[in-house]
Amino acid sequence: MENALYYGDNLEVLRKYIPDNSIDLVYLDPPFNSKATYNILFKEPTGKPSTAQITAFEDTWHWTEETERAFQDIIKQTPVNVVKMMTAFRDFVGINDVMAYLTMMCIRLLELRRVLKDTGSIYLHCDPTAGHYLKILMDTVFGKENFRSEIVWCYTEREIAKKYWNKKHDVIFFYTKKRNDQHIFNWKEAALPYSEGTFKKFNYTDENGRRFQIRGKGGTYVGKQGLDILLEKSHPDWVYRDYLDKAPGVPPRDWWVIPVINRAAKERLGYPTQKPEAVLEQIIKVSSNKNHIILDPFCGCGTTIAVAEKLQRIWIGIDITHLAINLIKWRLKNQFGLEPKKDYKIIGEPVDFEGAKGLAVQNRYQFQWWVLSLVDARPYGDKKRGADTGIDGFIYFMDEKEKIKSVVVQVKSGKVSVKDIRDLGYVIDREKAKMGIFITLEAPTAPMKKEALDKGYYRSPNGEEYLQIQILTLKEILEGKKPKLPPKLDWFKKAKRYTPKQENCEMF
Repeated sequence: MENALYYGDNLEVLRKYIPDNSIDLVYLDPPFNSKATYNILFKEPTGKPSTAQITAFEDTWHWTEETERAFQDIIKQTPVNVVKMMTAFRDFVGINDVMAYLTMMCIRLLELRRVLKDTGSIYLHCDPTAGHYLKILMDTVFGKENFRSEIVWCYTEREIAKKYWNKKHDVIFFYTKKRNDQHIFNWKEAALPYSEGTFKKFNYTDENGRRFQIRGKGGTYVGKQGLDILLEKSHPDWVYRDYLDKAPGVPPRDWWVIPVINRAAKERLGYPTQKPEAVLEQIIKVSSNKNHIILDPFCGCGTTIAVAEKLQRIWIGIDITHLAINLIKWRLKNQFGLEPKKDYKIIGEPVDFEGAKGLAVQNRYQFQWWVLSLVDARPYGDKKRGADTGIDGFIYFMDEKEKIKSVVVQVKSGKVSVKDIRDLGYVIDREKAKMGIFITLEAPTAPMKKEALDKGYYRSPNGEEYLQIQILTLKEILEGKKPKLPPKLDWFKKAKRYTPKQENCEMF
């Protein structure tokens, strides 16, 4: 198995591509929150949430015909204990968003158990809104005897007091597939440093320079007199040397104090729900070895993928939006110099013009976001919630100091005409943009080309001239053609390049 990013529903990807008993470690942080901006990966330059992303996530966990079919599949095909629990949930919770979430999670957890090795582990990072239900669901699917730990990740940050206790922790459930104690648990990788008081107790040094203390049977500290007895060898069964270096530190506890990623942190790349890499490092180091296979079925902004790459694990990431997949590709390129297809597989994205047309028919919003990613445009707009603004995406650039300028991008998957180019000209003027990019599946007509030329040129302060309206076909883009623009601004802050030679370096 090799490193891979999958675009699509993780349930379908798991069933189609991931074999039984093939994964060493699963980490998942499934989205569930009543706030529309919970899963926003980036913000606009204005600081406002991207409405395109709200569109991408808003239908994830609602009770629909698909949810009902999933529930019926659970009733027909899963073990009796799972059927009983899900039926009880439905009676108690009712038909609502929470029940939809539990149904869609149940059928996915069953697949995750299938792909997990007998020696494998799973960590479920959960939101407090549904965490108590998820614990019961995990007990049902994986068996309560395979529950290992409830990890509490604690963090602090300045916040104004409210009418309730401020939320300053997340919960992560740790389960193994089987209760055979053969699962990987490299606790020394996460050992905590000894306290100064503990260190002082090891006040003896042997002939090899190793520090130790003298302890009696049962662990009782016996002091200097015990050392004398030991050296005289008169009571060899009563005292023994306890060496400081027999363990690298204190065994890790089930509560972790790891700061959140604050606004000034070097690690912060621009997505509000980004988890600290330190959390994933702790999990991956302890519950896997080098070259083990790590799976994140809700990989979002790609923190699991980045940490797994750093720690020399094989990784598999799945996400249901092209927004996330494109951000992860960007992150892997900047952080590790990895290129899709060359250094890892990309599965689920169109690979040719026919595949692109198929995606346009299947889901025009995903098609639109995928096309925008090909020209490094930032998605914009929420057509499900309001009128068409004539804007599908923006590209930002800065050819004058401290002046951010914009390029409007439109993507068309159907019939096009000169009217579309004329309308794009109006949008450019209305938005005070400098240019517009028109991307079409169909070849442009002669009147469309003339209308674009009539709009004229944008002259950059450095003297460069660019057509104000540029028309590109998808075929041209797939063949490598790009819009002619001034140097673009990045979507989000670049991660510092990681080099394996730095044994103890941070990767951000």
